[in-house]
Amino acid sequence: MRIVITGATKGIGWAIAEAYAAEGHDLALCARTADDLEHRKTALQAIYPDIEVLTKVVDMRDKKEVLGFAEFVKRNWGAVDVLVNNAGIFLSGEIHKEDDGILEQQIETNLYSAYYLTRALMPLFLKQKAGHIFNMCSIASIAAYPNGGSYTISKFALLGFSKVLREELKDKGIKVTSILPGATWSNSWAGVDLPDERLMQASDIAKSVVMASKMSPSAVVEEIILRPQLGDL
Repeated sequence: MRIVITGATKGIGWAIAEAYAAEGHDLALCARTADDLEHRKTALQAIYPDIEVLTKVVDMRDKKEVLGFAEFVKRNWGAVDVLVNNAGIFLSGEIHKEDDGILEQQIETNLYSAYYLTRALMPLFLKQKAGHIFNMCSIASIAAYPNGGSYTISKFALLGFSKVLREELKDKGIKVTSILPGATWSNSWAGVDLPDERLMQASDIAKSVVMASKMSPSAVVEEIILRPQLGDL
């Protein structure tokens, strides 16, 4: 299979890339930092020399760069089997105290990037009458919490986007799955003084994505909610 993953060099995105690579699938990865992408590509191909790994530097807040990534994928591949809209940013705060522009920054990264990339790659999915789109939502997509602010707004919107997509594509052979993880070890939690087992591992989220993509054509997992065993933080 050919897998497209955004925000693919760290945290959950990287775990998903590793999981699909381990199964022998080709990857198209994007992130903001060229060095990170080159390092990850080298690491993957050292272990899995038979897979193809495409990489491109992309700022997912920038519509032109998002569309450029889509064109890059289409130039190299005539088909895409799985799209993982993983890129996101978390900026804590309260709505009435947030700096001006925080909402726009998180909406552009967490919602618009998925919207634009999905639309741009949709001709491939429609031509195939098959494919799977994963949107990395959050527990914040279904439950507001203190200091969630504009992040929560953006994740509620992303879940709404997923639900609409699911309805539009269900009769076209294209699957849509929303992933709603709770607290997971990633850069967002770097430096937090908590025991390792208090948060989920990024690999847990990756396993759920890969497993959901293995369903028969007649079945789809619409939503996956994952939480730490001890509950939300």
